[in-house]
Amino acid sequence: MSEIIVKICGLSTEDTMETALDAGADMVGLMFFPKSPRHVSLSQACRLADMARGRAEIVAVTVNMDLDGLSRIKEVVNPDTFQFHGSEAPEACAAAKVMHGTKLMKAVSVSEKSDLEQAHYYSVVADRILFDAKPPKGSDLPGGNGVSYDWTMLKDLDLKKPFMLSGGLDPDNVADAIRLSGTREVDVSSGVESAKGVKDNDLIRAFMAAAKSA
Repeated sequence: MSEIIVKICGLSTEDTMETALDAGADMVGLMFFPKSPRHVSLSQACRLADMARGRAEIVAVTVNMDLDGLSRIKEVVNPDTFQFHGSEAPEACAAAKVMHGTKLMKAVSVSEKSDLEQAHYYSVVADRILFDAKPPKGSDLPGGNGVSYDWTMLKDLDLKKPFMLSGGLDPDNVADAIRLSGTREVDVSSGVESAKGVKDNDLIRAFMAAAKSA
């Protein structure tokens, strides 16, 4: 059985980035969305990306960002992957991927099984699909809300592309989530925080240990 791939998302300090890397994170996410408490400036992101380069895959998380904004991130931060976490159309994903030459991960929000259908459209252009819970009504944030969903919906899903499970994961439930969904890839943000947007080193280590031993 293949090893679990773990992404720690929304990192914003050098201390927590180092913890995630030391603990064996395969992917690290940098958030470029001003409404998010995990938002980082280009200069912050550049320092954090330099720490991670060669140690983990660097993922730039954006929400409905225009091509100029994506180009600036590519130029300054040079991420390995762009994660689109908004309502970007498949055509926009394809255009950005061609323009920037990076891998592309597309987040798909789900609450019921019929929501999985849209993933098939994106899987044609995306290198990986991330399934996240639909945000609570009235939320300004498309992800990182700590909301969960029925992970069994993903069992036996055939996308022809890797998919990652996100939404409501924490050190206590990640092993169950892996077992119930059948995924080999998980993503966490709020589940390793002591307060909204504040990553906790102990929780990062606990999550990594629980996921990697699942």
